[in-house]
Amino acid sequence: MDAAVELYLAHLSAERGLSTNTLLAYRRDLTRYTAFLVSRGHSAPADVAAPDVEDFLVAVRAGSDGRTALSDSSAARIVVAVRGWHKFLLLGGVTGVDPARAVKPPAPPKRLPKAISVEDVERLLDAAGLGDGPVPLRDRALLELVYGTGARISEAVGLDVDDVDRTPGRAAVRLISKGSKERVVPLGAFALEAVETYLVLARPTLAVGSTGGSPGVFLNTRGARLSRQSAWAVLRLAAERAGLAGAEQISPHTLRHSFATHLLAGGADVRVVQELLGHASVTTTQLYTMVTSDTLREVYAASHPRAR
Repeated sequence: MDAAVELYLAHLSAERGLSTNTLLAYRRDLTRYTAFLVSRGHSAPADVAAPDVEDFLVAVRAGSDGRTALSDSSAARIVVAVRGWHKFLLLGGVTGVDPARAVKPPAPPKRLPKAISVEDVERLLDAAGLGDGPVPLRDRALLELVYGTGARISEAVGLDVDDVDRTPGRAAVRLISKGSKERVVPLGAFALEAVETYLVLARPTLAVGSTGGSPGVFLNTRGARLSRQSAWAVLRLAAERAGLAGAEQISPHTLRHSFATHLLAGGADVRVVQELLGHASVTTTQLYTMVTSDTLREVYAASHPRAR
């Protein structure tokens, strides 16, 4: 079982270029699945039948396999991994049938992305820059860039200095997204000013602690590239300092959601926003139009004399 999983993960890495985090998620899901199969007496993928896959889906949703019960969305993700593995094994001649072919993942409910207001974004950014020294300048630049470009946090901390074009009038960043896909996103005036200030006044100080000379834009106090976890901590601290409601629920994706929602509320075309976000399908981006429509309805209900 383990060898078949490793073969599939190697395929996903080499042929599909999946990110390290995505590969870790696949490994975690398939490890849970193969442990379930072994508990039922199966020692090889060829032993697995459709009822095994169906029972596994029931088990992960109920937690009856001895692990945490999964929500519909998490169960759907794990079924995708299981189906992909079995299809790979069939195409590779390891098995003669695909027992997961007819198993459908549960349809997760559509959850609207959560965004915060422009005013709250401004309070958050101001709070990130409080204090003296290089760290507040770095934190302000990081959050300005994430909100100003809609970057995923992994894309932001993955930026190298050479990925930032600071040319006046055409400033932009080159973002490397899921699956090593590349896109270039304009860098607005506020984000550009914050990034330039950080690069000139703060980054050289942080880089002193580096032994190898990291090319990363955002560095920690040891001169190494800032981690995703540290970037999360930067945002959480800024949200708490700003006194934002539900500060503990604010994540880097909140700024990405706010970027998209504010663009659409300002009249941006949904397909332009799709390109800026790096969404493969416009359907994903259209979730943000639902948020904007809800806001419009609220404003209409509160403002129009004949709405009540």
